[in-house]
Amino acid sequence: MCFFVPPAALLQAGSMAESGQNYLILVLGISVLSLLVALLFSHYVLSQDSGTAQMQKISNAIKEGAEAFLRRQNKTIVVLALALAVVIYLGYSLGKGDATLAFRMTASFVIGAVCSLVAGFSGMWVSIRSNIRVASAARSDLNRALQIALRGGAVTGLSVVALSLLGVGILFWLFGGLENPQLVPHQIVAFGFGASFVALFAQLGGGIYTKAADVGADLVGKVEAGIPEDDPRNPAVIADLVGDNVGDCAGRGADLFESTAAENIGAMILGVSLFPVFGLKGVLFPLMARAFGLIASILGVMIVRVKGDEDPMKSLNRGYLMTTIVALIGFYVAVQILLQGNRMLFAAGVVGIVTSFLFVWITQYYTEYRYRPVLEIANSCKTGPATTIITGFAVALECTALPVLVISGAIMGSYYLGAHAGLAAPAQAAGLYGTAIATMGMLSTAAYILAMDTFGPITDNAGGIVEMSRQPEEIRRRTDRLDSVGNTTKALTKGYAIGSAALAAFLLFSAYIDEVKLLLKMGPEAPFPIDIGNVPVFTGALLGAMLVFLFSALAIRAVGKAAQTVIEEVRRQFRENKGIMEGTSDPEYGTCVDIVAKAALKAMVLPGILPVAGPVLVGVIFKHFSGPNDTMPVGATSVAALLMVGTITGILLATMMNNGGGAWDNAKKYIETGVFGGKGSDAHKASVVGDTVGDPFKDTAGPSLHVLIKLLSTITLVAAPLFV
Repeated sequence: MCFFVPPAALLQAGSMAESGQNYLILVLGISVLSLLVALLFSHYVLSQDSGTAQMQKISNAIKEGAEAFLRRQNKTIVVLALALAVVIYLGYSLGKGDATLAFRMTASFVIGAVCSLVAGFSGMWVSIRSNIRVASAARSDLNRALQIALRGGAVTGLSVVALSLLGVGILFWLFGGLENPQLVPHQIVAFGFGASFVALFAQLGGGIYTKAADVGADLVGKVEAGIPEDDPRNPAVIADLVGDNVGDCAGRGADLFESTAAENIGAMILGVSLFPVFGLKGVLFPLMARAFGLIASILGVMIVRVKGDEDPMKSLNRGYLMTTIVALIGFYVAVQILLQGNRMLFAAGVVGIVTSFLFVWITQYYTEYRYRPVLEIANSCKTGPATTIITGFAVALECTALPVLVISGAIMGSYYLGAHAGLAAPAQAAGLYGTAIATMGMLSTAAYILAMDTFGPITDNAGGIVEMSRQPEEIRRRTDRLDSVGNTTKALTKGYAIGSAALAAFLLFSAYIDEVKLLLKMGPEAPFPIDIGNVPVFTGALLGAMLVFLFSALAIRAVGKAAQTVIEEVRRQFRENKGIMEGTSDPEYGTCVDIVAKAALKAMVLPGILPVAGPVLVGVIFKHFSGPNDTMPVGATSVAALLMVGTITGILLATMMNNGGGAWDNAKKYIETGVFGGKGSDAHKASVVGDTVGDPFKDTAGPSLHVLIKLLSTITLVAAPLFV
């Protein structure tokens, strides 16, 4: 592709590139600094005491199982990613006849995939070494145990966001983005696709693993054998603890990596539409805002400490408040420097930050047993598993309403602020940039939120290590307090993730429309009608909704099949080795670990390929159904309808599964506090059944739908040239 550029424009571009280079260096410098802080946190964690020999034996079993599974999973992902990289290169080099573009798209995809793998692995590497140190610290000091767990989680949070910024920033620089910022963001969209592709398999594989082991351990251990959670006599307990790491650490790390990567690129593409107003600064603003969020997250983690005997959740909330305040200040500074101090655009960022708070509150309301929804489910457990599931499912359906109202308000509010920001640009382009800024605002605290998320499995594992090593009850009470907080932080992170996914989905949908307009050589202000009355377009929309449900069915079925195998294995060991229940012999933990690993790796492939192949097939096939009266390419508009309806369906279904599963889980925990007969009662057994139904909802299909929503957007961005 060749362009004639006048000499005056070249001089202006050179000046613009020089100033933009300084901003980009600042972004990359903050990213490197954040990685160095992550290394310091890692050193702090690893320098702590690693407990007794018995504690180390259990921790080593968890570590070996997690690392073995991740190695096997990553080998599968690498093979699939390399095959797809070849397809991308051939598609662009043969289909578009542009070898340079083919190389850049392929390189972006591969680098995005590699960074996503590294982000997931680095977080899990520290988490499986933090758990034993948290367990050891809990023997003497609750505050130190909490700080070890949070700083271990912060390694994941900082690594994920910093690697995302580094990857996007370096590619933008190497591909000549400082000289040609209007074109290069479109050439690095494959970075987000590579990250999304890896994240989907990481979240799927880890989610299937963790919930199959959890369901098997709970149903046989708690319901049939009547033994406590994390009891060393349960053959599936090590697999369950391994699952916490491969699902909630590695899987969620890859998930939020692809979120930040895809949203950075999507916002940069929308910044291109305002290039006449802000120039290069509008394109670089998303990176700068995210960089300041990293600084805010570091400060937030550093101030967390328990004061006396207070609830540990209060100290984490103080850290979150500090992170939010500093991120807000950083956001204001970024607007002053890069967006001409526009107050309306700053207000759009505030809308995003408020949205994150509202999603956290809504998630708390539907998943904590201080509130009506969980109390209703717990009360229904008194009459058996059937009423438990009916009431829980009703709560799951109900909990979609408030999030949709918040999302709608955030999109409308930020769009209005952008459209009325007084910019010398079309109102639609300015409004869409306002929604992009709101997304940046919501994700400004992403590193701290991810630290709190990883805090959950670390403290859960620590509690399991204390239980299995037969530590005194006083120590178990300390780890129980941290574990209870960890359950809350994991639920809050899921709410935050689906909220950010919803805002990002609209952002990426807008970026797809801009990409198609660029391919059709249409102006940014030109309308792009999607006629749902057109038969191929309506069919594309219907297929988008179906794809979400089919994907969820495959993910949940995989958990069910793997859990059946685990249940049969645990029953076999109890039946054939009576010494297990008597405490005179050890179970065969490794057998359950191997069973779940094989089942997860086998089951993740088909649902993982579905959202990649679906949009491409619709776009390529449906473009041949264009009629003589069609003013827009039917292939591109059919994919737009698939993307739009698939996104809406995915947001609703993910919200239902995340909050519904969390409500079932905490209804069980509420009964375990002693109400309605407490542990071992009929109500407790019914609540365990409800919890096992909700487990694949909240930890497998629900989180995987976050990734699917964004994967649909990134694959359509990458494959858009095939649809026109």
